[in-house]
Amino acid sequence: MKELSIGDEALTIADVVAVARRARQVRIGPAAIEKLAVARRVVEQILREERVVYGVTTGFGQLATTRIPVEQVRQLQQNLVRSHAVGVGEPLPRDVVRGAMLLRVNTIAKGYSGVRAEVLEMLCRLLNSDLVPYIPSRGSLGASGDLAPSAHLVLAMMGEGEFLGSDGEREPAGAVLAAAGIAPVTLEAKEGLALLNGTQFMAAIACLTVADGESLLDSADVIGAMSLEGLKGSVGPFEERIQRLRPIPGQLRSAANVRAVCASSGIIQSHLNCDKVQDAYSIRCIPQVHGACRDAFRWLREVAEIEIESVTDNPLIFPDSGDVISAGNFHGEPLALALDLAAMSLAEIGSISERRTFRMLTASLSELPPFLTSNSGLNNGYMIAQYTAAALVAESKILCHPASVDSIPSSADQEDHVSMGMTAAIKLLQVARNSGSILAIEALCAAQAIDLLAPLKPGVGTQAGHDLVRRYAPHLEQDRYLSPEIESVGQAVREGLFAALLPRAVG
Repeated sequence: MKELSIGDEALTIADVVAVARRARQVRIGPAAIEKLAVARRVVEQILREERVVYGVTTGFGQLATTRIPVEQVRQLQQNLVRSHAVGVGEPLPRDVVRGAMLLRVNTIAKGYSGVRAEVLEMLCRLLNSDLVPYIPSRGSLGASGDLAPSAHLVLAMMGEGEFLGSDGEREPAGAVLAAAGIAPVTLEAKEGLALLNGTQFMAAIACLTVADGESLLDSADVIGAMSLEGLKGSVGPFEERIQRLRPIPGQLRSAANVRAVCASSGIIQSHLNCDKVQDAYSIRCIPQVHGACRDAFRWLREVAEIEIESVTDNPLIFPDSGDVISAGNFHGEPLALALDLAAMSLAEIGSISERRTFRMLTASLSELPPFLTSNSGLNNGYMIAQYTAAALVAESKILCHPASVDSIPSSADQEDHVSMGMTAAIKLLQVARNSGSILAIEALCAAQAIDLLAPLKPGVGTQAGHDLVRRYAPHLEQDRYLSPEIESVGQAVREGLFAALLPRAVG
C-alpha cells in the first residue's frame, strides 16, 4: 500500500478518496513537521508574553472578550472540545470520517495553526489503524466550519468520546485507544480550537461525492443509451455536428458517450427509415440534460480541489511576522453553494431516468408489452418498480431545497450568518444514493426491453450494459421478488461498473 506523505506535494481528490476508503496510509512529511514547529513557537511566545489572542488567552465566539489566565489555557482547550461535542443523529459513514481526518491533518500541516506535530501524528496513526471516531451527523452550521462533528473527533482522541465498532456500534474511546496502545492526546494552547475550526467534514463529503457523482453521470449515459435502444429511439439527435452547434462541454461528452455505447446497434439500424419523427425529450435530450448536470457537478470538483489545499483555521498564525489574525476562512459558503447545485444535478439525473423507465413500461408510449411482461394482467412486471423510482425522485426534489440560502444566527449573534454547508453535504449524499437506485431500476427495465426486441441486437456498449444487469437479475418471465435485484444493480451503479463500460465502448 503506497504511503501518502502529507506536506510533500499537493493533496488531490483522488488522494482523499483513496485514504477515506483504505487504499492508502498516511504520514507527516519532514517539510510539514518543520512548518508545524515554527508555527508552534509563535504560540509559545504568546504564552510567555501573556498576550491577548483570540482562542489562546480568550474565550470563544461571543465570549471573545473574556480574558483567560495563562495557567488555564490547557483547560480552556479541553473545555472547548467537551462543550462542542453536541451532535445528534445517525453516525457519519466511515469513509466520510476518514476523509475528514485526512483533511484536518493536511490543513494544519501547512503551518498556520500552531498545533504540535505529535497531535497530527496521532491522527495519522488512527487512520493507519482504521480507528474511526463515532461522529453524529447533525449539528454543524457550516461556520465556524464543522464544529460539532470535529469536536466529537477530537473528544475521541482525548479518550473521552467514542469510536465506531466494526458493526457500527459505539465503543468507548478510552478502551479503544488502550487496546491499540495509543495514549490519549492532551491538548495544549490553541490546539482544540485549531482542530475544531474548518470545513473538513463537508469537504470530505464533497470529495467523495465528486468521485461517486462523476461515475454516476457516466453510468447515466450508459443506462440512458440502453433505454434509447429499448425504446427504439433514434441516435440522430446525438450526432456530433448537432452538438457542435451548441458546444457546451458536458453536452458534447454525454452525446459522444451515447454514440459510442450504441455503436453497431442492430436495433437502431432496424428503424432508420421508420415513420417516427421525434423521440420524447427524456430520450432525445439526454446530451442536454446529462451534459448540464456534468457541468454543474464540475463546479463542485473545482471548489473541492481548492478547499482541500486551503487553510480554514481561525485565528491564523503567520510565523514570518508573528502575527495572529482572526478571519473567516472557516465559512463554508463556497462549498455550500456547490454542494447544493451538485445535489440538484444528481436529482435531475434521477428525474429524467424515471421518465425513461415510465415510457418503457407504458405500452401506448412504446412498442413494448405493458410493464415489460409478456403476460400482463396475470403478471405485473416492473409496474411497481417505477413507483419506487417515482418515490425516490420526489424525495430528491424535496432534498434539493438549497441549504445555502438558509442561516440561523448563533453565539449571541456573533456568528450571525452561517452557510449550512454540512446540511447541503448530507442531503447530497442521500440524493446521490437515490439517483443510483433510480438508475438501477431503469437499467433493469432497459435490459428487459432489449430482450423483448430479440432477435434484434443492441450496440456493443448497450450489450455490455445488458450483460452486466444479467449478472444480478435474470430475464423476468413472471412476477418474482425484485427488491434484492434492484439493490444489487444499484450497488453496481454505485461501484462504477456501468461507468467502467465507457472506455471499452469508446475504444
